Order: sequence, then C-alpha cells, then structure tokens
Amino acid sequence: MSTQITSFKDLLVWQRSMQLVKEIYMLCEKLPKSEIFNLRSQMERSAVSIPSNIAEGKKRGTKKDFSQFLRIASGSAAELETQLLIAKELYATIDTEKPLGLVIEVQKMLATIIKKFQQDSGPISYKL
Repeated sequence: MSTQITSFKDLLVWQRSMQLVKEIYMLCEKLPKSEIFNLRSQMERSAVSIPSNIAEGKKRGTKKDFSQFLRIASGSAAELETQLLIAKELYATIDTEKPLGLVIEVQKMLATIIKKFQQDSGPISYKL
C-alpha cells in the first residue's frame, strides 16, 4: 500500500537528508580552520543541496521534474560521500562513521525512488 505525499517534509528521504545536514555541520566544526573555504565549504554545500533539491523537485509538481531533482540530489550525495572519505583520510581523528552511514542510506533511498519513477507512470505515491 502506498501513501500519498502532500509535502516534501513528509518524505523520509528528505527527513534523513536533513539529519545528514546537521551531522555534516557538526563534523565541519571539528575541521581545522584552514579548511573553512575548502573542504568544509564543499561539504556543507553538498549536504545542503540534497534536501534542497528534494524539496524543490517535489514542489515543482511534475514527476519528470521531481525525478530530475532527485537525480541532482543523488549527485550531491555522491559528492558528499567522496568529501567525507577525503576528510576521513586527511583527518583520522575526526569520526565520519555516522555521516557516512547516513549519506549511504540517503543514496539508497534516492536510488529506490528514482527507480520507482522509471518503472511507474502513475501518480506520485510511494512509501519513502
């Protein structure tokens, strides 16, 4: 059984990506000051881009637009995963485990929704 989604805030993938943003901001506080305009800036922008694109795509109202914005969010999630792996390599004392787990979870959720959109031509309804 599917649930009709009325707002982007109802989407579990949006909710998880908002948690991810908080985790990234907390992690970035631990990076050296020298990273403020480099890795930190990139990570924060990538993280914020994920729920922002989910929200914008949902608000556009068409399945085609939503699907496109989900793909953009997925790309941002892949960027963020890469940046987290870089941070892990450069700063071994900073714990990246929780944000890495969240970003992978978000990527899987996005992939599931995108796949569903490719298979189904009906109205926008899904559990995620």
